[in-house]
Amino acid sequence: MVLSLGGSPLDPPPVTPAEDLVFPAARARMVRDQLMSRGIRDARVLAALGKVPRQEFVPKPLRAEAYEDGPLPIGHGQTISQPYVVAFMTEALVLRPRDRVLEIGTGSGYQAAVLAGLVAEVYTTELVEPLARQAEVDLRRLGYTNVHVRVGDGYRGWPEATPFDAILVTCAPDQVPDDLVQQLKVGGRMIVPVGHQGGPQDLILLRKTLGGLERQAVLPVRFVPMVKGD
Repeated sequence: MVLSLGGSPLDPPPVTPAEDLVFPAARARMVRDQLMSRGIRDARVLAALGKVPRQEFVPKPLRAEAYEDGPLPIGHGQTISQPYVVAFMTEALVLRPRDRVLEIGTGSGYQAAVLAGLVAEVYTTELVEPLARQAEVDLRRLGYTNVHVRVGDGYRGWPEATPFDAILVTCAPDQVPDDLVQQLKVGGRMIVPVGHQGGPQDLILLRKTLGGLERQAVLPVRFVPMVKGD
């Protein structure tokens, strides 16, 4: 099932007068205090996170917490990642405007929205159908039209759209899925949290070369597990 959005992101929709003051200021503080202060330097990544309205990707009762320094629940046992982790993973991929990127684990759609402002096309898959459908609605409502949303098993990736310049995985498999490696271009990059639920996990940065895979552990993390579909 593919929910295609095609195009480029537009400006966020109008907000109420109170939100017009509160959320942009909170977003600017997030960029300064949570990202720049911890070493995020890519100007394009900082600008993307400074523009995407994170409050639109969390449940309404949690909107006031949207720019706090941590993950938030989005239902179905899933979370929206900490802003710093989103920025770190995005920066690590060294994305270019012409890139085509695969995201595994759409969740609320926030990471896809960040990617949408940085690359040509984003393909994102989500196993939990209600999350995928809500993310598609929110991304369309907010004007992120270069994103394609699919309900499906992340272990299988999106073979019809291969190859990808970069792959970003937002849930933790026990090991890097072979199908995702196959869908990555030579010279492409993948970032994926690897490890068991409740145990140690590391963000692994991979680069595919003619000779194989270069692999580097770059950050200890804790993500929800990657679940196989039926």
